[in-house]
Amino acid sequence: MAEGDPYYQFGLDLGTWTFEETVAMMAEHAGTSPDLDHWWGDDTIDVERTLDALDAMGERIGVAAREKQTVLLATGHPGALLDVLYVPLADALRAAGCAVPTPAEGWSYHSDEGRDGPETRAIRYTSGVAALVGGGEFRHTHHAAPMEAMLANLAGESRYWPDLVIADHGWAGAAGEAGVSTVGFADCNDPALFAGHVLGKIEVCVPLDDFVLPRHYIPLTRYLLARADLSA
Repeated sequence: MAEGDPYYQFGLDLGTWTFEETVAMMAEHAGTSPDLDHWWGDDTIDVERTLDALDAMGERIGVAAREKQTVLLATGHPGALLDVLYVPLADALRAAGCAVPTPAEGWSYHSDEGRDGPETRAIRYTSGVAALVGGGEFRHTHHAAPMEAMLANLAGESRYWPDLVIADHGWAGAAGEAGVSTVGFADCNDPALFAGHVLGKIEVCVPLDDFVLPRHYIPLTRYLLARADLSA
């Protein structure tokens, strides 16, 4: 990110960050090691920082639910987060009276992220949550282009312009850069959304290991829904 690589900036215009500033920022906001010589091995996300950010995210989602706002949801980690975190949020928000639009469904582009080389990827919705598919399977992505396409699709439909985006990776970065109120999740090896939060472009950034077994996110989902007053 500090080198300005677009793949790690998630669609955000972050200005200039040095490596040292980035490490210090991540130590402050995620609880990772401030040691500049910590080049490999495990690192640690501070649970209190995660809980504080979840509280803030829950409060913002609660406002969206009470005011029946329009909410977009998207994930770049569908294998881990789609079914156990994002879909329950989307279902609860719809039940509360929120609009959960599905813009640009089927929009596709040529991605360079494929394991076996470039491939065509398209936006697909599951219960109102956007993710990418390629080769018939869900795909991980850092790219901002899909969210940019969704927002462009909504630009002429002001009644569906989102009041809130709940997302991660480039989905969240592109929304925040567009000026949409955005709350998101980010792992400790992905500093862009945290930098976006520092710059005021991302409202809440929850530090979270974003690729463990899906069942491990169930307590987090319950906690977040409770904080938003959306529990069943």
